Parts: sequence; C-alpha cells; structure tokens
Amino acid sequence: MDQIVKPRLDLAKFRDPAVTLDGSTRATVALRTLETLWFNTGTLCNIACAGCYIESSPRNDRLSYLTRAEARSYLDEIAADRLPTGLIGFTGGEPFMNPDIVGMLDDVLGAGLQALVLTNAMAPMRRLREPLLALRRTHGDRLKIRVSLDHYTSAGHEDERGPNSWQPTIDGLVWLAAHGFPIDVAGRKRTAEAEPALRAGYAALFADLRLPIDAADPVRLMLFPEMDPAADVPEITTACWGILHKSPDDIMCASARMVVKRKDAAAPTVMACTLVPYDPAFEMGRTLRQAARSVALNHPYCASFCVLGGAACSR
Repeated sequence: MDQIVKPRLDLAKFRDPAVTLDGSTRATVALRTLETLWFNTGTLCNIACAGCYIESSPRNDRLSYLTRAEARSYLDEIAADRLPTGLIGFTGGEPFMNPDIVGMLDDVLGAGLQALVLTNAMAPMRRLREPLLALRRTHGDRLKIRVSLDHYTSAGHEDERGPNSWQPTIDGLVWLAAHGFPIDVAGRKRTAEAEPALRAGYAALFADLRLPIDAADPVRLMLFPEMDPAADVPEITTACWGILHKSPDDIMCASARMVVKRKDAAAPTVMACTLVPYDPAFEMGRTLRQAARSVALNHPYCASFCVLGGAACSR
C-alpha cells in the first residue's frame, strides 16, 4: 500500500508557546469543562507498533503503571469538586496489562461514571475475560471497549502492528461482541485510500464478522490521522479559528485531561491531553484543579491531529 509522504518539520517551529515562527499570536484553548479524564495506565504493551506515538512496547516503561489508589484520588477530586466529568478513559500502553485495571474499572463504574478502555484486544484482555464479564454483569453498558484495528485487511493491520497480530485482535473483537460489550473500533489513515473507501472496507469486514458496528458512524469507527512529530504542519494562530471556521471549544483539550505516572516519580501528574505524554511543557500540575487552565497549541499534534485532522480521542 502506498504510504503518505510528508515534508519534514522545521525545527524552529513550536519553540515559543506564545507566538509562532512568524511572530503571530499562537492559539490557546481554555478548559471549557472537564467532560473526560484519561488515565494512562503505563507504556508497557504486549506488542510494539511501527507508528505508535507513545512508543509503547514490551520494554518501554517510561510511564509506570498507575495504581488503583492513585486513580481513585482523581475520582475523589471529581466528586469533591462536583466536576461534570462523565467519562473516564483508559489508555496505554495496553491497559489490560496493568495489574490494577479491574479494580480501577470497578471504582469508576461504581462511582456512576462511564469507562472507556482502549485496547488491542489480544492476550492481556483475554486473560481477564471472567473479571470483565463480572464487570459487565454488574455495570452493564457503562463499560465500553474500543479496539485498535489499523486497517480492514490483515496485511494493512500487520504492517503497523507486526506479524501475527491480526487474528488475535479479530478473535478479541468477536468475543466482545458475542458477550454484549459496547464496542467501537479505532482505525488509522495510514494509506492513500480516501475515507469513504476506508469506511466501506471496514463495513464489509464488520458485516462478515457480524459485528454490531456502524462503519459510517465517526464515533463507532474512529479513523485517526497519522501522527508523525517530524512531519511539517502549519502552526495554529488565533486567526486560524475564523479561517478554518472552528471553535477552540471543539478541540480535545477544551474538555479533557490525562493523568500519567512517570517512571520513578513520586506521584502522577496531569497532562493537557493524551497525545503529549512525555512533553514537560504540557504538564499542568498534580491535581485537576491545577490543570484547569488554558493550553497553548504548541505541538505538531495540535495541528495534525486536532485542529486540521479534526480528530478527538472521545466524543
């Protein structure tokens, strides 16, 4: 499959959070309301994908496993401050490798919140089939699973995720559907195929597997733009909102934050969003209250994924 080739990033960009390279005022996004809080459960993963923006692998432990007690402290803050947060997302790495994942899910669901787990649906998830079924019996549809399936063909998927990764993921998807879990799929725009063709390919696959997923629904099948930090992208200025007919309220950091635990750190920290887990410029404090401030769109992903890419990790 033909790969999309992009020019390389001008390294002088994204150095100043206040102004762009040409001196224009850089766009910022205020936290409108905290609708979604993400927990990064740790960067360890059972596979190493070619284009993983967070470089997850069986050896990457730059972000440590978040513990149940650490996650619960943020749930307590949400309750104490009566924040309007309705969704807690779990991402990684592979969340089902975290030894506290079932307990964290039980705490989230027990608090009346919705939980969304991003997973490759492979062996780590399958080892937890019985606990997951127990959670579903207790909490019903408030537990949703989003499975990463990078293409509708085995060759396209394994080009990103490696040999022998297709069938275990398909088996996991089929198991989830057979047991009534609400499921979504996350794909990638890695090839030259237009989006209608991609959605048609996924639709045929879902029909063949009898999966209850509407491939035309942009939430049930999220097609994420490719994220290459070295690819050149425009900087986002305050003028871009009018030019692009977009509102800063629609950008992910207007309604979400992410908690990470750095290796050897004493405590977790809150990041502006899920896409910049290693960048200290996007650390916003230890608490959700400290993190309730504006974010400067000072990273290539702000343009390629959110503003120009039109994507978001939750809807």
